[in-house]
Amino acid sequence: MFTFPILAVRKVIDRGIADANANGGFRLPHGDFSPVEQARPGLWLVGDQGVYIMANGKLPKGAKPFVVYSEQCHPRGDIDWWHYKRRHFGGDDGVEFIAAEQLIPLFDRNLRATHINLQLTETEITFSLTAR
Repeated sequence: MFTFPILAVRKVIDRGIADANANGGFRLPHGDFSPVEQARPGLWLVGDQGVYIMANGKLPKGAKPFVVYSEQCHPRGDIDWWHYKRRHFGGDDGVEFIAAEQLIPLFDRNLRATHINLQLTETEITFSLTAR
C-alpha cells in the first residue's frame, strides 16, 4: 500500500493540468505504446527509485515534473524503500496512469478524508481514504 496526502494529490493533478495548458497537452507514460485515452487529466503512479505520483502535463524542454513520494517508499529517509517497493509494486520499474475523474469525485464526497491509500494487485489498483 502507498499513502499520499489528498492535498498533495490534488496539487499533482492541478500541476499536470496547468503544464498541459501551458505546453500543449498531456504526456503519455509509454509514448506511442500508451492508449491515447491516457492523454487526459490525471497522474502517474511511478515505481523506480521509490514510489511516487507525478504530474502528466507536457513540460517545456529540460523541465522536471512535479512529484510527490509515497509515505512508505521514499529513497531518502526510508531505509527499507527498495524492499517495500519490490514487495508492493514489483521488482521492475513501472508507470500506472490514474485518471483525475476517478479521484476528484472520491475526494469531493469524502471531505473529512486526509489521505489516499493505493493498493496494487496484478490486475488493479484499489483506493481507500483515511482521516488522520
